[in-house]
Amino acid sequence: MIVKTLTMYIKMVNNNRGVTEWMDFLSEELGELKSKGLYRRLRRLSGPHKTRMVIGGRECLVLSSNNYLGLTGHPEVKEAAMQAINRWGTGAGGSRLTTGNFDPHEELEQEIARFKRTQGAIVFGSGYAANLGVIQALVGSVDAVLGDFLNHASIIDGCRLSRAQFLVYRHRDMDQLERKLKQASGCRRRLIVTDGVFSMDGDLAPLPDIVALAERYGAIVMVDDAHATGVYGSRGAGTVDHFGLEGRVQVQMGTLSKALGSVGGYVAGNGKLIDYLVNRARSFIFSTAPPPASMGAALAALRIVERQPEIRAQLWSNARYLREGLKNLGYRVPEEDSPIIPVVIGDEAGTMRLAETLLEEGIFAVGIRPPAVPRGTSRIRVTVMANHTREDLEQALSAFATQGRYTGII
Repeated sequence: MIVKTLTMYIKMVNNNRGVTEWMDFLSEELGELKSKGLYRRLRRLSGPHKTRMVIGGRECLVLSSNNYLGLTGHPEVKEAAMQAINRWGTGAGGSRLTTGNFDPHEELEQEIARFKRTQGAIVFGSGYAANLGVIQALVGSVDAVLGDFLNHASIIDGCRLSRAQFLVYRHRDMDQLERKLKQASGCRRRLIVTDGVFSMDGDLAPLPDIVALAERYGAIVMVDDAHATGVYGSRGAGTVDHFGLEGRVQVQMGTLSKALGSVGGYVAGNGKLIDYLVNRARSFIFSTAPPPASMGAALAALRIVERQPEIRAQLWSNARYLREGLKNLGYRVPEEDSPIIPVVIGDEAGTMRLAETLLEEGIFAVGIRPPAVPRGTSRIRVTVMANHTREDLEQALSAFATQGRYTGII
């Protein structure tokens, strides 16, 4: 009995020691993040998603949203979501392959396919889930997947989890991509995956050159149009539309959560691809379907994009006005033509100091640090919405001028 009690006591002490060591590890890691200026915290935003929101009790001008067309608050989009709730309820209740496949899911997929000029489309719960599921389904251990160095984290994670040979080429470096394609010549399949619009810099992938190389070396092309859907192209259909590459990009992925003002991701392509993903994409098969209300909202937003190109035109007008204004103030802003405007500061501490002083002046513009961007390129990621007014943009420029001088950045 004594031996048994002693054994139990030793086991308890060891268990407690393990928990203590684990808690010490967490504290040390958090302390290191804080010391390096990399600690992150959540901010509560109050009220509907608009150009002005209450943040920490203060009304702020929002310059950090991916709601590019301002459609989250559009009356038609909200009404479509409410109608869907009234008819189908608040949740799907299961995966698409069991009890979660409703009329709004299939109607939206048909509309996306028509919009993207493909044979079919499939909707996922998020853009992240779409990238993970699609890449893992398309390539495996005997294949190669090639990706841009600045691809989104969801693409990188999908490539790593696929178990394929993962070859990274320098950002937009087509010479190195060609060398990597030659290196992968012995693989069963070669998949090139790229962002259409890179989310932290706002620059475009050289998609025509990528497609030309893919056709030369027998590779498949997948483009992530999360930040291009609804924004780029003559019809707002993304980078394939923008470059006139319809029919030459095999996999078009995008999100419903940015310009389309809802939530979810999608993949558009030929009918066999879509049928294959229904059967093989694990993040589709084993996830509860997106709520019908989200699908109804996205469908309404997509139809607004097609019917009202003037909203997209206003977005571009606002983006060009603010970009030029920031450059004239002396900020380091790339020349790219995009609603994503990176104001590059460099060091993490200076970036976060400027973000905090802007917030004190009523401007919510998020500081971006590693690992989201390479070290030494920390920036304020400014994004513009179509429903920002000229007065909003003037207020933003005034605050950037005042706080840039105060912090010594300009």
